[in-house]
Amino acid sequence: MTFLDDARAAARLLQGVATRTPVETSRALTQIAGAPVLLKCENLQRAGSFKIRGAYVRMARLSPEEQARGVVAASAGNHAQGVALAAQLLGIDAVVYMPVDAALPKVAATKEYGAEVRPHGSSVDEALVEARAEAERTGRVLIHPFDHEDIVAGQGTLALEILEQVPDVRTIVVPLGGGGLAAGIQAVVAELAPHVRVIGVQAARAAAYPASLVAGEPVAAPELHTMADGIAVGTPGAVPFALLRRHGCEVRTVSEEDLSRALLLVAERAKLLVEPSGAAGVAAVMAAPGELEGPVVVVLSGGNIDPLVLLRVVRHGLAVSGRYLQLRVRVHDTPGALAGLLRELATTGGNVMHVSHVRTGVDLEIDEVEIEVQVETKGPEHCARVLQHLRDGGFRLAEH
Repeated sequence: MTFLDDARAAARLLQGVATRTPVETSRALTQIAGAPVLLKCENLQRAGSFKIRGAYVRMARLSPEEQARGVVAASAGNHAQGVALAAQLLGIDAVVYMPVDAALPKVAATKEYGAEVRPHGSSVDEALVEARAEAERTGRVLIHPFDHEDIVAGQGTLALEILEQVPDVRTIVVPLGGGGLAAGIQAVVAELAPHVRVIGVQAARAAAYPASLVAGEPVAAPELHTMADGIAVGTPGAVPFALLRRHGCEVRTVSEEDLSRALLLVAERAKLLVEPSGAAGVAAVMAAPGELEGPVVVVLSGGNIDPLVLLRVVRHGLAVSGRYLQLRVRVHDTPGALAGLLRELATTGGNVMHVSHVRTGVDLEIDEVEIEVQVETKGPEHCARVLQHLRDGGFRLAEH
């Protein structure tokens, strides 16, 4: 049986389980890319991400004896919810190990689907070690987040939908962590539409695939420090790596600034809520204007974001896009100094969001105070005008 046959069989298993998520045209991204761009909205999938596809297929194909023993998984959140929901639908007992700092909404949702959550380690890789040990101790079946043929086949069903919904697609851009989703899409496309280019996107601060493809085998990422926890995977899976390497899938990386800017654009212009990893494909399109042949389909892989993370990312995105200015201004510590600064900011049209004082510091004179101001602006040009106005007024400032 070919991979395409396996993906089609997986699609039949998922009928009535996974949602056929919509594809929405993005005018804003189309303008940036110089070609039609459409968004495949897996953030609207059941359990908030594409993960239910692979998890359900893997667990539905277990034997009755294996299902009776229960399953165990490890995840930062999306796979956890996919496994928990699939277990609920199939009547299987599930234990999920999650990093101790996993997003609270993802932990809560996993529990609500009926799985037992056990916090362990600081990363998915550490949680996975404990999940494997649990499987050996108890006989539970390990449901790996990406490194299994059934998982990859399940994720490949997303490519079948894309090719039906956008038959003239020329480029598919997909977030890339362990590789299950990108490999499933790449393998289906290679058989069904080999003219379509697939691009996997990793966070630059959690990128194992570029070095792995050069080495010809999975190697560990040099660091895992990214807001995109859904694709922060230390080492590629053997199964997806082999598929991606065999078919020559292109891999790109994006910065944290790219990710926050992309998340903000999707929220503002597409009216969709996605998590940082889910916006990785959008970040890649924005970072390469005019480079991709259209129509381009960008997979929004998930929408499960902690509101606190959302707040930080939006602030970061506003700063990166020049709409949120943070200043440190030194003034003489005299009555009216702060009021004078705020008056000058008001004349520029900047909206002051927060003010704080620092009166002691090794680099401050005895009669000085440092004022930190956060200002909402209208864009980069407005930022420049605000800064120049303050400098022209004799204020000593440092942007950060």
